[in-house]
Amino acid sequence: MADFFRQDLSGTRFERVNLTGAEFRTVDLTGTRFRGVLLSDATLRGIELRDVEISGELVNVTVNGVDIGPLVEAELDRRHPDRAKMRPTDPAGFRQAWDVVERLWDGTVRRARTFDPALLHESVGGEWSFIETLRHLSFATECWILRGMQGDPAPWHALSLPWDGMPDTPGVPRDREVRPSLDEVLELRRDRMASVREVVDDLTEESLAGDTEPVDAPGWPPARSFPVRECLLTVLNEEWEHRLYAERDLDTLVDSGCVDSGCVDSGRGTSGTGRSVSA
Repeated sequence: MADFFRQDLSGTRFERVNLTGAEFRTVDLTGTRFRGVLLSDATLRGIELRDVEISGELVNVTVNGVDIGPLVEAELDRRHPDRAKMRPTDPAGFRQAWDVVERLWDGTVRRARTFDPALLHESVGGEWSFIETLRHLSFATECWILRGMQGDPAPWHALSLPWDGMPDTPGVPRDREVRPSLDEVLELRRDRMASVREVVDDLTEESLAGDTEPVDAPGWPPARSFPVRECLLTVLNEEWEHRLYAERDLDTLVDSGCVDSGCVDSGRGTSGTGRSVSA
């Protein structure tokens, strides 16, 4: 344990640090950035929140006596009518959900093709580039469908991209320097999406209610059994959320004038705020 009293730690970086049970009193957190942070069982009292953006999963989050999670969920469903379809309960619902995913991503890819190809490698706000987002979604499908459900111990393509917080694992690629073209990434993406389509088309009530067989090999997910429903819902969540991030970042590029001027940031995305840390 360590005590920091009346010290200036401005600009300090904490990465892969365990702050379980830490206590903050009369602390100035102005301008701080939290990415991939777990705040389970946290208590915040006497807090002043101004100009704060929070993006993530809200479960039993009480603000001034009000559980805000259900309110946020209802508002997101209102804004995006297709969002509720990402929580299917039967095989027909999963097929319909994947129809929605294919349709929405088709529109997003068509939009991305109108951009300068160099911009599709640009990090916006420290997040993944558009190309990196597509690479990560291929990885998510490989993990939860090809490995988790179909038992392939090492299904990863060289272009696949794990989330940044995943420890380096033998056989799992993590090439952040490669710059494949949109068409190269889409070739992999189409193959992986076809795998999901095949699974949902063959889905039955019995198979949906079952569990996967553990895969005893390094990689993700861990070597244990998972409900089939959980695997499929994880993929749907990844597809839904990352498309929204991609559209948001394309909007930012337009608003910043980069689409007209061709400005390019050499920085790389870090799968930070709002990015999934479980796939």
